[in-house]
Amino acid sequence: MALSLSTGFADPRADYLEHCADCHLENRLGANGPALIPETLKRMRGPKIEEVIRDGRVATQMPSYREELTDQAISELAAYLKTPLETVPPWGEEEIMASRVLDEDYVAADAPIWSSDPMNITLVVETGDHHVSVLDGDTFEVLDRFATPFAVHGGPKFSPDGRYVFIMSRDGWVQKYDIWSLKQVGRVRAGLNSRNIAMSGDGNWLAVANYLPNSLTILSTKDLSVAEVHEVVGKNGKPSRVSAVYQAPPRESFVLALKDVPEIWEVSYSKHPDLGIFAGGLAHDWRIEGPIAQDTPFPIRKITTPDFLDDFFFDQTYEYVMGASRAGTGGLVIDLVIGQKVADLDLPGMPHLGSGITWKRGDSTVMATPHLQDGTVSVIDMNSWETVKKITTEGPGFFMRSHENSPYVWADVFFGPNKDAMHIIDKQTLEIVKTLRPVPGATVAHVEFTKDGRYALVSVWEDDGEVLVYDAKTLEIVKRLPMRKPSGKYNVWNKITFSEGTSH
Repeated sequence: MALSLSTGFADPRADYLEHCADCHLENRLGANGPALIPETLKRMRGPKIEEVIRDGRVATQMPSYREELTDQAISELAAYLKTPLETVPPWGEEEIMASRVLDEDYVAADAPIWSSDPMNITLVVETGDHHVSVLDGDTFEVLDRFATPFAVHGGPKFSPDGRYVFIMSRDGWVQKYDIWSLKQVGRVRAGLNSRNIAMSGDGNWLAVANYLPNSLTILSTKDLSVAEVHEVVGKNGKPSRVSAVYQAPPRESFVLALKDVPEIWEVSYSKHPDLGIFAGGLAHDWRIEGPIAQDTPFPIRKITTPDFLDDFFFDQTYEYVMGASRAGTGGLVIDLVIGQKVADLDLPGMPHLGSGITWKRGDSTVMATPHLQDGTVSVIDMNSWETVKKITTEGPGFFMRSHENSPYVWADVFFGPNKDAMHIIDKQTLEIVKTLRPVPGATVAHVEFTKDGRYALVSVWEDDGEVLVYDAKTLEIVKRLPMRKPSGKYNVWNKITFSEGTSH
């Protein structure tokens, strides 16, 4: 604990720099952890901030500072975090463009400079030292290992041809990398505190969801230039952070989850926004929802929702969106065509819909999602929206994966004492048929399949970790790849084809 030389009392600014700045930055605008400013913390009234500092936060990387700080120091640090920043730097088109750097030595190759199958390349995000490894999906040779911005967050997004990948960090940096050439193309800071990115179906636009400022930045994928910056303000005039942005290719639009207003936004990138409908063929009069700016190539449709929705999952047609309520007590289904709720979902325990998956089961398609607070996997019929089964697991999970050529779903137990477990679930019986524990005591999480589904790659999510390559049929380890805290893994083919069993 830092003490003031003049008074002998705790110095919250010094305590912040010592204990918090590594994850939240000196300016409190966030990096690996969220921004610690009133705009972010306003829902944590009273002693809640003090409780988080003292006890840490379950299911996050926030540790307890009970031993490092006295109660007085914790109280003063919490009060310090509630004070507004002296200045919040503007971050609009001018500032974003000023941050853009295109690599002068980058030269686009006419063809891949390697002989691997370009559709079976897998990227591994290594958060231990902020790098990405480029793997040959057949031999698992590392073709390249390149540095990323600090604290990569959200899944990388591939161009439709699988050549380029775009990676975003917590502090808003977007990196473009050429897989064929194994070279970075450039970087741009699209926000100050960002959540995730989405690629348009035509590959021309990249949408960046921002917490700070309250904006949606749309970049040209060609050169990372700014196409537009949308200020995010609800129908009632209240500004809002963007929880996440998703692509809806059949609708030629992006769909936004908003943090601070009960609305869903749909932003069109159609070539004909002046028609008042989606060029993708899903006729809908945008003006039914109120005035829409038509002097922009990215008009916005605002849909009021019954609850704040932080997480989404789309059906196969992208007509329906499943949303999780903030309270973690349930969910609902919104019909995007009519802009109305059409069903409630039995989803207690804070479902992680963003990692949900679907598959054919009998005559129906089902969707399954883990829960962040309960040891449960919920399986929902996509026709009736009824819960088919709640599968009991050994603890709350974070990720699920499968493949159209696999009879199994792989579900981790990311939180709690059984974090070393990986459940293998039969898609038809919905029973756990095996529980893997490859590294006792280590966090075992996040599965990605190779293009043909023959192999399943599993992360040992530790700083001195590894990626385990499993034979997806025998469930035996066939290779171990040492990695620095490998988190997500992303196969080109599975992602650009929206493969069954892959979150989108």
